[in-house]
Amino acid sequence: MSDPPKTFHSTGERVSTSLLDTLRIGIVMFDAEGYVRLWSPATEEILGWPAEEIVGRHYADYLTGPPVTSPSGTPVGAGEIYDALQHEKYWRGILRVRHRGGHTVEVEGRASLITPAGGRPFILANLVETSRLRAVEHDLAALDALFATSPLGIAFLDTEHRYVRVNDALARLNGVPVSETLGRSTREVLPPRTAESLTQIQSLVLKTGRPVVDTVVAAPDGHGWHSVSYGRLTSPDGRVLGVSSTVMDVTERRDAMEKIERARQRLKLLDDVGVALGDLLDLPRLAGTLADSLVPRFADYASVMLYASVAHGGELPRPDRLPDSPLLQLGTAAKTRGPTVDAVLRVGREVVFAPESVFGKVLGSAVPHMTLTEEDLRSALHPDDPASSVANPLNVASVLIVPLRARDVVLGLLVLGRAEGRAPFDRDDLALTMELAGRAGISLDNARLYARERESALMLQRSLLPQHVPSPPGVQVAYRYVPGGSRTEAEAEAGGDWFDVISLAGGRIALVVGDVMGHGLRAAATMGRLRTAVRTLAGLDLSPDELLRRVNDLADDLAQGPDEPLMATCVYAVYDPSTRRCTLATAGHVPPLLLVDDGSGGWSVAPVEAPSGAPLGVDGVEFESVELTVEEGALLVLYTDGLIEHRGEDITEGLDRLVRLLAELPDQPFLEDVCDRVLDGMAPGGGTPDPRGVGPGGSGASAGPVDSVDDVALLLARLGGLPEGSAASWTFPAERYAVRRARDAARRTLREWGLGELVDDTALLVSELVTNSMRHAHGPIGVRMVRGSSLLVEVSDPLPVPPREHVATEDDEGGRGIQLVARGARRWGTRHGPIGKTVWFELPIP
Repeated sequence: MSDPPKTFHSTGERVSTSLLDTLRIGIVMFDAEGYVRLWSPATEEILGWPAEEIVGRHYADYLTGPPVTSPSGTPVGAGEIYDALQHEKYWRGILRVRHRGGHTVEVEGRASLITPAGGRPFILANLVETSRLRAVEHDLAALDALFATSPLGIAFLDTEHRYVRVNDALARLNGVPVSETLGRSTREVLPPRTAESLTQIQSLVLKTGRPVVDTVVAAPDGHGWHSVSYGRLTSPDGRVLGVSSTVMDVTERRDAMEKIERARQRLKLLDDVGVALGDLLDLPRLAGTLADSLVPRFADYASVMLYASVAHGGELPRPDRLPDSPLLQLGTAAKTRGPTVDAVLRVGREVVFAPESVFGKVLGSAVPHMTLTEEDLRSALHPDDPASSVANPLNVASVLIVPLRARDVVLGLLVLGRAEGRAPFDRDDLALTMELAGRAGISLDNARLYARERESALMLQRSLLPQHVPSPPGVQVAYRYVPGGSRTEAEAEAGGDWFDVISLAGGRIALVVGDVMGHGLRAAATMGRLRTAVRTLAGLDLSPDELLRRVNDLADDLAQGPDEPLMATCVYAVYDPSTRRCTLATAGHVPPLLLVDDGSGGWSVAPVEAPSGAPLGVDGVEFESVELTVEEGALLVLYTDGLIEHRGEDITEGLDRLVRLLAELPDQPFLEDVCDRVLDGMAPGGGTPDPRGVGPGGSGASAGPVDSVDDVALLLARLGGLPEGSAASWTFPAERYAVRRARDAARRTLREWGLGELVDDTALLVSELVTNSMRHAHGPIGVRMVRGSSLLVEVSDPLPVPPREHVATEDDEGGRGIQLVARGARRWGTRHGPIGKTVWFELPIP
């Protein structure tokens, strides 16, 4: 007999290619007397004895005691084996055989007595090492136990995807008995969709040898999920035998993971909505953002409705009047749009719900309501509800109606709807929506309060800004004011920027622009106090540097509080049309710009070189004035830093951009257009002017930079001279005849101007003032008359002491001159000059 085939590595070591190689079965043939006649190589490997040393010898010589056991475990002698063969023709048992190396080898043997026809009988036996046999038996037992007791579904499939072994657990998972599974392919056992994907995975595993672990597929019955893993089966010599498969029911795990994922998504939605609403203080934007955050992520339709009083920033609604109060639809969102959706979810739509309706009940009780089906919705809606007519066209099947509350008061409703084909709302959705509504209600109430404060601040600021801007002869003025925050009035924030135009004596005009640091109501109030102080001091006809010094001395009184010192910048300019002289001083302010004709139809733009000084509120600062003569028709531009300062841009870059923009203006531009063009051009990325600005015909927030954060005050003045022949001036020595000459010159000039009605009054008042100067001063006396919107008369002398008005008695010989001026003129005053003083009065022109 020949031995089984063997396979060798390149090293010469033999490896097993089959189960027979693993067990290593030895074959021995004896004659009828028990002498060895054939000794196979496998037997030689097991016992170590070569054939040439063992053939011809009796088998009993190699048995060790106790030599044998019967199948029942009873020890028997060597002779008894031979007797059993004589009588039974077959024997099986365990033998302990002496190895050539001296140790004992336990083998399991099987022997048969064979009597060939016409020949001598012989005994054929095979031997197997019990250690290897027991290992194989244990492996097979473990495999059987695994198949029988494992809760996992286990199967072996051949290379044709046919089941060759299946346990009962897999049969239960697949819903197909074992008898109907064996021999059939995956496509024949499982539903087509699942079978196709699994067959592709099996083919991939057979081809590549890479296992596939934990692939989740739908259960064959469609009511659960299975986790499937595959591995390739190969023989010891590398032949592909098929694939192994394990299947586990992961429905509960999948459901738990889905619940965890849904909870995570809910928390993320809650967080995202909180972030989206966190920095919003505008009610319409806040309501719209809330609706947009929920669609289509959480619902198909969303509507945020607030009581009209809340939406307009008013008081909270009274609980006893809720059913009678209309709701305003401030924010809406829809997964799909169309005429019906647009009509129902129109922003700004006013809705009144009947108290008996489900919406009215939610408003009155603050208890949310949830409908799960279209039938529930129809039965819950009151016939008078506006929603009853739109539920069917929108295919709304499930609705959540949740109150928006703040401080235990219902502000409105959050209404969410899901259309047919989407899972209806559940209790978890209701809990999430209640949490969202709670947070949104607080944000909405904060926005309401902010809107009230902002409107109060804006109203205060508008009342503090100039309500009327004078236009004296020789000067044209245009202006704009932009509250900080945004160009829309709903988002505008009051601040401390201001401008002013003040008429001064002698037809002169003061142009003021200032900026109080900060925003809000307190900044606006401080701005009002500061503007009042400037206007009051301007009436004293002070020089710009002296006026700023005096305002700075009042810093502690003008501050917002003891812990918040005044910090403001200001530019104060005085222009005299009769001389075209402009005197200005700045307190830490951005430089004014002067535009003059460049001679070629364009403009030359340059900052006015003036000492900047420190901001108002800094002690020990000296302010300086600069005086310049301007050309006819020059433009003076005063502004605050909000015009040229933007996020991510240096202020010098903004100033250069403003200079370039002004240089491109057309010849003789309309000042109102220049204001709009400047505001539009200085916006980052450009913009469109808002016609509601603080300017001619406007009382709200004006156009401005789209991303402006700070306020913007802009004041433009076209500076010119008085019309020819509008002024006359004389100088007289301090002699007695000066009174007569001054009176005659005044009469003659008034008649030339066609103002004969003012001759007598003017001559009388001029006589009184010149007489005072001649009596008290020792130097030349100047007389000047200017014809504008009124008649201005000035009398100057070197004496710096101003005249004082007092009541003269009947016994007084003099002292009635200033009293006559005060009673006869519309207004009068005194101002100091470089040398001496000037007393002036005005008379209205008929």
